[in-house]
Amino acid sequence: MGWILGAAAVAKLGLGALIARRLTAPPGPRSFDLVIRVVENEDGEIVVVLDRTRQTLAHGLYTLLFEGGGWAQLAEEAVERGRDRVARRVTGLSTGLSPAIDDRVSWSGIFFVTPADAGLDAEEVRISTPAGAAPAWLIKGENPETWAIHIHGMGSPRSGPLRGARVAADLGYTSLVVSYRNDGDGPWVGSRGSTLGAAEADDVAAAVQYAVDQGAQRVVLFGWSMGAAIALQLAADPRHSAYIRALVLESPVLDWIETVKANCVRAGLPAAAGLLAVPWLALGPLARTIGLPGPVPLRALNGIARAHELETPTLILHGTRDDSAPLNLARTLAGIRADVVRLEQFDAGHTMTWNSDSERWQTVVSSWLTARLPKA
Repeated sequence: MGWILGAAAVAKLGLGALIARRLTAPPGPRSFDLVIRVVENEDGEIVVVLDRTRQTLAHGLYTLLFEGGGWAQLAEEAVERGRDRVARRVTGLSTGLSPAIDDRVSWSGIFFVTPADAGLDAEEVRISTPAGAAPAWLIKGENPETWAIHIHGMGSPRSGPLRGARVAADLGYTSLVVSYRNDGDGPWVGSRGSTLGAAEADDVAAAVQYAVDQGAQRVVLFGWSMGAAIALQLAADPRHSAYIRALVLESPVLDWIETVKANCVRAGLPAAAGLLAVPWLALGPLARTIGLPGPVPLRALNGIARAHELETPTLILHGTRDDSAPLNLARTLAGIRADVVRLEQFDAGHTMTWNSDSERWQTVVSSWLTARLPKA
C-alpha cells in the first residue's frame, strides 16, 4: 500500500510540475488548425467557408491569420452552411494575399496586425529596460501630456492591444504599444519563460518612465489579460502611481491560482489540479527546477488580495464566456471597490470583448476616460 501512495504522490508532483512548466513556457508557434474549405466570390466580395466551431460562429470582428503569412479580416456575421460549415465575408486582406481552398489558417481576435492596419501612424522606438532594449510602437497624439501605454497579455503579440490604441488615438493621447522580456518581441532573458507579470512589470515600468521623460503628465494603462496584472502592480507602486491616472483592464488576470484552475478545467482536468502547480511557482527551489529565475510572488500579483490598495480609477471589460480569466473575480473586485472600479460585461470570450461589440467597447472606454481625464 505504501508504494501505491508513494507512486500517487509522485504522479501528483509530476502533474504540478507539468502544469507550472506549460504555464510559464516561452511563447510557442501559433497553431493553424482551421482549413479554408471553399472560397466564393459574391458580387466582387470574397467569402470563405470554414468548419463550424464555437469560434467561427461567434458574432463580431475577427481575423484569419494564414500559415504562409498574411491575414484576412472578417465581417461580423456568420452564415451557417448546413450542419458542419460556416461562411464569413472577407472585409480586408493583407497585400498580395488571395485565399485559396485548403489554406491553413488560425482564428484570431487580433484584428489589426500592424498600426497601419488600424489606421495609426507609428514609429518604432526602443525602451531601455532592466532586461535590455524592448521595441515599442510610438503613436503621437494631439495631447503630449496624456499618454496611454498598451500592455499585451501572455502569449499574445504586441499587435493585440492595437484594438485599444485606436480609442486612445481618437482621444488625442500619445500611445506606446510595448513589448517586454521573453514575449517574442522584447529581449530574451534566462530560460525565456514568463514570470506571470512579476519581472515583466519592471520592463513596463521603464515604458512609463520613458513617457514621463518625454513630457507625460498623465498616464493611462491599458492592460490585456496578464497585462492587466502588470498594470495593477504599477498602479500600486508609489514610484509610478502619481502619474498613472486610470486603468483600462481587458479580461484581467486577477488571481493566478484561480486562473490556473480555470485553465485546467478548460483543458479537461479537475480544477484542483491547478493547485498542484502552486508549489512549483511559489517555492524557490521548485521554481528554479522548471526554469524560473526564482519564486513567483503570487500574492503580489493578486488583485483581489490587494484590492484595498487600489486607488486608481479602473474600468474592467470582461466577457461572460471567458473560460480563461474567471469573470467572478472581476465581479468580486468591482463589488469590493465600487468606489473606483467599474465593470462592463460583454457576451464574449477571453480578450474578445472588443471583437464582440467594437462600437460599444469604444463608446464605453472613450466616455469613461473623457469623464476622468482632460481631452486634447
